[in-house]
Amino acid sequence: MEGKNADTEGAGETDLRIQIGCRLSFRFSQPTPLIAMLNVHFSRFSDLERADYLVTSPSVPLESFRDDFGNWCTRMVAPEGNFDLTTDGIFRDKGQLDPVAPDAVQHRVQDLPFETLHYLRGSRYCDTDLLSEEAWRNFENTVPGWSRVQAICDYVHSTISFDYMKARATRTSSETLAEKQGVCRDFTHLAISFCRCMNIPARYCTGYLSELGQPEPHALDDFAAWMEVFLDGQWYVFDPRNNNKRKGRILIARGLDAGDVALTQTFGPSVLTEFSVWTRQI
Repeated sequence: MEGKNADTEGAGETDLRIQIGCRLSFRFSQPTPLIAMLNVHFSRFSDLERADYLVTSPSVPLESFRDDFGNWCTRMVAPEGNFDLTTDGIFRDKGQLDPVAPDAVQHRVQDLPFETLHYLRGSRYCDTDLLSEEAWRNFENTVPGWSRVQAICDYVHSTISFDYMKARATRTSSETLAEKQGVCRDFTHLAISFCRCMNIPARYCTGYLSELGQPEPHALDDFAAWMEVFLDGQWYVFDPRNNNKRKGRILIARGLDAGDVALTQTFGPSVLTEFSVWTRQI
């Protein structure tokens, strides 16, 4: 998020047009309720040149609502058999890197806005009670504020090994640290936990992350996880998995951790048969 003190590197670049979307295919053995969270976050809706409407095949009635975090959700009942969920939109991006504000200060807890206090709590995947001593041992002597958060990201990025094959839906922050491996959600959970232990509000984000400006060969397009931390009166993006500033970061949802932003939640047996994501400059 851009800030009053942020260095918005690349501000003079031309707007980018990015085709974004996904396709998730399931097989159901019976009619099954399903909630999807696959649309661009309302805070970025004005940047959509073509809305990323959710389309189902076969077509079923859809009901939309906002959850407790303001994320856009869609409820439906999937029929027995094969069922597809697809979105496809065009997004206009400023072509700027994530903002940098090295002078952003850390608030005292007593000075934090009420709405940020929620993001100091431990949560399902961010088991701060087990990591508090480790956090203070590693980061107590860092400079509070931006430098401290960056030190946390540097530590997580250098300590944890990324491995798609080691993904596990139940892995907590303390388990990530113990196992020294994980995927982007695990990097993000651990960094969030350390920030909360150091009294810095931090929230989990998921969305599209393009490979624009990155050296080739590019990885396959996928959804990504990152975090936002509250410093100097506003929220800033940090990405402990990649640990660099990126273009084309498009938010879908926020929450305490990944448990709040599941892309799909099915209320019955299901098999995911296809999963594809695209972020293409056009």
